[in-house]
This record gives sequence, C-alpha cells and structure tokens, in this order.
Amino acid sequence: MQASPQAMNPNPAGRKNGIGLLALAISFFLTGPVFAGAVESRKPNVIMIMADDQGSVDAGCYGAKDLVTPGIDALAARGVRFTQFYSAAPVCSPSRAGFLTGRYPWLAGMPNNGPGPPTEKDDLLDTLTGDGLPAGEKTIADMFRGAGYATAHIGKWHLGSGVGHKPLDHGFDYSFGFLGGCIDNYSHGFYWAGPNRHDLWENNRRIHLPGQYFPDLMVAKAKAYIGAHRDQPFFLYFALNMPHYPYQGDDKWRERYRELPYPRNLYAAFVSTLDERVQQLVNYVEAAGLREQTIIIYQSDNGHSVEERAHFGGGSSGPYRGAKFSLFEGGVRLPAIISWPGHLPEGQVRGQAAHGCDWLPTVAELCGVPLPKAELAGRSLVPVIQSATAASPHSVLQWRLGNQWSVREGPWKLIHNPNDAGDREKLAPADQEWFLANVDEDPGERSNQARQHPELVAHLRQLAPAGGN
Repeated sequence: MQASPQAMNPNPAGRKNGIGLLALAISFFLTGPVFAGAVESRKPNVIMIMADDQGSVDAGCYGAKDLVTPGIDALAARGVRFTQFYSAAPVCSPSRAGFLTGRYPWLAGMPNNGPGPPTEKDDLLDTLTGDGLPAGEKTIADMFRGAGYATAHIGKWHLGSGVGHKPLDHGFDYSFGFLGGCIDNYSHGFYWAGPNRHDLWENNRRIHLPGQYFPDLMVAKAKAYIGAHRDQPFFLYFALNMPHYPYQGDDKWRERYRELPYPRNLYAAFVSTLDERVQQLVNYVEAAGLREQTIIIYQSDNGHSVEERAHFGGGSSGPYRGAKFSLFEGGVRLPAIISWPGHLPEGQVRGQAAHGCDWLPTVAELCGVPLPKAELAGRSLVPVIQSATAASPHSVLQWRLGNQWSVREGPWKLIHNPNDAGDREKLAPADQEWFLANVDEDPGERSNQARQHPELVAHLRQLAPAGGN
C-alpha cells in the first residue's frame, strides 16, 4: 500500500518539538550552512533532468512563442533560470561526462561521443569490453553514494557499456535505460543500426518491453525508485532522450502543432511531450511531500540537431549562431534551471556565465557533502544563485571537440576551426581558422574581430584547452 503524502514526508509541516529542533541544530553543524527556509533534518534529494538536443530558446520561459512548456516554465517560476549557461560540449557524451564528473570532458577521458550499444549476442554486461567514461573517474553519483545517498540513473547513458564504463560502475545503485546514443521509443532498437540491435537494459541485464513508450517507462521507473527511497536522501539522474531524433511525440501534440512549418511541427511536438514527462515527475515529487526537500536541476546537453535524421532541423538557437556540433553559442548556450522551493530564490534570472561542470560543486555545497578528490573545472554557483550581483565563478571557460576548440575570457570568445552547423552556411574563407567575437556586444557572433584584434587572438590562444594550439 502506498503511503499518504503526509506519511512520505519525514518532517510534515507543523511538527515542532524539542527533538525536531535538536535535529535541526545537529544538521547545521554536520552539513554546514542552512539555506533560507531549510527545516529538514536530513540532506536534500537531488534530481538532475537532462534534456537531449533541446535548442537554446526552445521553452516558453526562454522566449519560444510557438510551443508550450508549462512544466519547464514552472521550474523556472519556482527557481533560478540562467541565460548564459554553457554545456561542457556541443554533443552528447562529452557534455554528460562534464556534468557527471565536474571536469572538462577531454580531461575526464571523454573528448568525443561514446560508443554504440552492445550487439544482440551480449545479454549481460559484466564482462563486455569497450571504451567509455574511464573507470577511475569519480562522478556525482560516487560523491552522493559516499555521502549515504541512494543513486539512480534512468534514461540515456552513452558513456560506454564495457567493464568500468557502465552506470553501475560509476556510482549508481540502480540503472534503467539505453546505453547508445539514441533509440526508437517503441522497439527500443538502436536508431543508427536498424530495429535488430536492441538497446534497453536494467542493472546490466537486457530487458524486452516491446511497444512500451520509452519516456513513459522512464517516468514509471523514476516514480517507483523515488517511492522506494523516499525515506532516505536520493540522487536521480533523469536523462531524457527528447527532443533528440527520432521525433516521436505524442499524437495530441502532433495534432496541436500540425499548422507549424515542417520540421518545426515535429520537433515542437516532441518538446511538449518531453515537458509533459517533466511535469509528471515533478508532480509525483510534490504529491510525495518531497518537493521542498528536493533540488531539481534542468539542462539541455547541447544545441538542437540539424542532422538528416532530425529532418535537418526543427529546433531553434534564437539569436545565437550554430547548433549541435558547433562551438558557436547555439551549440553550447542552453536552457538551465535550478529549483529548490523554500531554500533558493524563486522566479529569478541570472545572466552570469555558468557551465555544466558547475552542478557537481554546486549541489555538493547545497547538500553539505564532500567533493571528490579530483581537479574540477566546475565551480559552485551558490553565490550566483543567491545574488544577481555576484560575479561569475569563471574568469576563463574552455571547450574542445575534434579539431575545434574555443576559449572565453570576459566578453571575448575565440574559436579555432569553427563549425557553423546551425546555419548550414559556408563560412567565409577568412573565418575558417580563427573566429573572435565579443559575445556581450555580438551574442549572435556575426562579426569576426580576429583581424582587428590580433593581440587578443594571441592572448586567447595561450588559454587554449589541453590539446589545442
């Protein structure tokens, strides 16, 4: 029998007694500062919602007028929304490695996309070899598990399936989802290899659930996990595969957007399908009486896709240039929100530069748990979250993918070997090696200032990421 919401809450409203006050005092000394409104005696839960290939402005709270996202918008209304938030990379695997480790992905052993899933002959993953996130990398799940949290991965992985590379090898107690880059949401076949390369797994074992819609399976597994662990702190990595192709949105949303131009209509339907699953997850946390004990983070992993399988587009970078695979702003400047009602500011916007590697040290500070012993690129965003006037924790930011690399210092951003995937226009020959922009004055990166400022180019080249030149 499922407990009532009141029974699920270990500290219901109105419960005031000497024991509760003593627990609060002990919590203060054990976990560090108690943030505004904090009354729980246990550490907060953390849910990380990672979207897949969502464009820079593709949510109502980010200015989209032709699609509806009440779930994402509600998180922003009850939290802090970033307008200058950068992913760790413009493509899936390195972006996710940056979030999970708090380290630049090329330093964490994932400079590029991860391998595909196992073949059909491999039903158990315990002895499978292959590449992926190195076994020695400590993740946010390792950090939380070391602090007594239950830890779960639900959804997309794409960081390897061999020994040492799987979710259960990287700090997660439970894992459900797929291991490659994308699946058909009904057959659960690897989308790059046809229907006969099945890719659905639970705790290292292949499972078959034909015909069941993967986003709904994710929500069901997340609810079951939260329900089973509501009496202890938990960390849930809810890694959605939407709006990544194939565009398989709910019929009602496809009908809603049928008047939009193609392929925006297909993409918008999938974004609203994503948003509805976000609502379902948050509503369950609310009903369980856990909302004010749960930090919820939302982020897209990289910009929208213009690949053939994505119908050559559908997403939007708004005023920014570029898309997925590009180090122009549209590939890495993305939606990001943090919400913890009663503890963090609500309905506020932050324009300071922030980065996907920052979530690990941020939640470590908010939850009062020790950081991994590793060289982190991420910095805590708590001062920025608390104050619109706080400085960005970063003086320099770096990115690297293939032969592209980029560095930003202050308003100046230099890209080496830029890729303008989003606009699909050929860069002028003079712009193909070095592109320098002042992103405060020119956020669309339309004007290359490299020839006007050779001294800045030389200076920023000295700040290149490892492997750059």
